[in-house]
Amino acid sequence: MALFIDGIKIGLVLCLMVGPLFFTLVQTGVEEGLRAGTMVGLGIWMSDLLYIFAVYGGMAYLSQFTARDHFSTTVGVAGSAVLTLFGLVALMTVPKNLYLQDDALALRAHPPTSYLSLWLKGFLINTINPFTIFFWMGLMSTVIVRDDLSRSDALLFFGGIMGMVVSGDFLKVFMAKRIRAVLRPVHLLWLRKVSGAALIVFGIALLLRVLL
Repeated sequence: MALFIDGIKIGLVLCLMVGPLFFTLVQTGVEEGLRAGTMVGLGIWMSDLLYIFAVYGGMAYLSQFTARDHFSTTVGVAGSAVLTLFGLVALMTVPKNLYLQDDALALRAHPPTSYLSLWLKGFLINTINPFTIFFWMGLMSTVIVRDDLSRSDALLFFGGIMGMVVSGDFLKVFMAKRIRAVLRPVHLLWLRKVSGAALIVFGIALLLRVLL
């Protein structure tokens, strides 16, 4: 049970971090609602689960793979490109439900974004991120390998992490939807601009970190 609690603590730290995933979840939750935000979350959670299984089952191989020359640079550049691309799209477009009426922004009904594209957005942002890769590898080497945990103990530990991550992300999306009720149309536009700018900043920071 102690391992499960330790996992919850680590998951809570991840939930409290303000990064590209935070802005993506909040923007989607505000603009398109709970289901759309949850689909982005599903992409993120699936990415994390794949990393957990990959690292747990092939720690030795992955350590050799990530130790190769230019691995961090290649992944960092790819991650920076993905973040910057999503950020530019957000800056250069407006929410589907906004339109100009009598020189003012107004809301209208719109067809929802496909669930597949929302899922893919969350999956890509989380997957092509060096932080995600090295976080799970570091956690595996410092906790699972060092303490020689059994499969059942590892399941408790990672279950605590993922349980908190899923709960925290879902809460972000839920609160974003609730906040939407008090936002004016112009606020939705500004939220998209802020979110897009934040993704670009994170992308540039990631690029500088791997190149310098």
